[in-house]
Amino acid sequence: MLVETFVRIVDAGSLSAAARLLETTQPTVSRRLKALETSLGVRLLQRSTHAMTLTDDGMRCYARAKELIAGWQAFESEIRGAGDEPVGSLRVIAPHAFGQQQLVAPLADYLRRYPRMTVEWTLHDRTPDFIAEGIDCAIQVGTLKDDGVVAIPLGAVPRIVVGAPAILDGAAPPTHPDGLAQLPWIAASSFYRDEVALTHAVRGETVRMRIQPRLYTDNLYALRSAAVLGVGAAVASTWAVREELESGRLVQLAPDWQATPLPIHLIYPPARFYPARLRRFIDIMRVAVPQAFGITPPA
Repeated sequence: MLVETFVRIVDAGSLSAAARLLETTQPTVSRRLKALETSLGVRLLQRSTHAMTLTDDGMRCYARAKELIAGWQAFESEIRGAGDEPVGSLRVIAPHAFGQQQLVAPLADYLRRYPRMTVEWTLHDRTPDFIAEGIDCAIQVGTLKDDGVVAIPLGAVPRIVVGAPAILDGAAPPTHPDGLAQLPWIAASSFYRDEVALTHAVRGETVRMRIQPRLYTDNLYALRSAAVLGVGAAVASTWAVREELESGRLVQLAPDWQATPLPIHLIYPPARFYPARLRRFIDIMRVAVPQAFGITPPA
């Protein structure tokens, strides 16, 4: 308990942050730290009102403590049989749009298969601080922003240009990107703002065009709703607008051209030991995510 508290303090960056992660009070965390320092006979942390730094002894203790905790977790899992059946809690960050809809079914499957597991399912469109926030893994859509994580590719979501028939004023839908630039636009601000790149599905030719959006949003559902209401053209994931295309509320513009597909990764921090709860979750998502989006899984 004392060693684990010390590691949490260092990882979280402060006593108060560690107390929140451990679901206890700051005075309790402080007492545990003092007890560990007393038992070892060394000072582990230097604290001031503005900063907290490891002493030389603290750095050695931290490195060794991480190894001991990882080794104990592996041993504990083996003794309990956790290598076969996950037990405990899994904390996952998922994107807002996907986490509300497509990914809930595989999440439910995971919970059905492993009745001794609980999951904290938090929706954020960002890369978490895994250690400080106590997150086991995250599902990320788009370009990876952190090269210090383990990233498992789950597939890539195709994207097309769509718009409501009203924005065409009775004209036929454009077949080339040149006919799109003059339309009103909606920008998915997380992925594009003032420029769109489209690639021909057969020839591989890529065209970049400047756009002047009337609406910027970081929410896929808001983008879809605004497109249906005729606010402007938009680049959208095919799964998100399938029903609107089938009903005619949206039409595909320049149908031979597509935006760059959005890669999907499951990411988590590197470690010597990965608990069964994470390994089993990865196994399910590797199969379920490509099925949910109708895409070919990575080789």
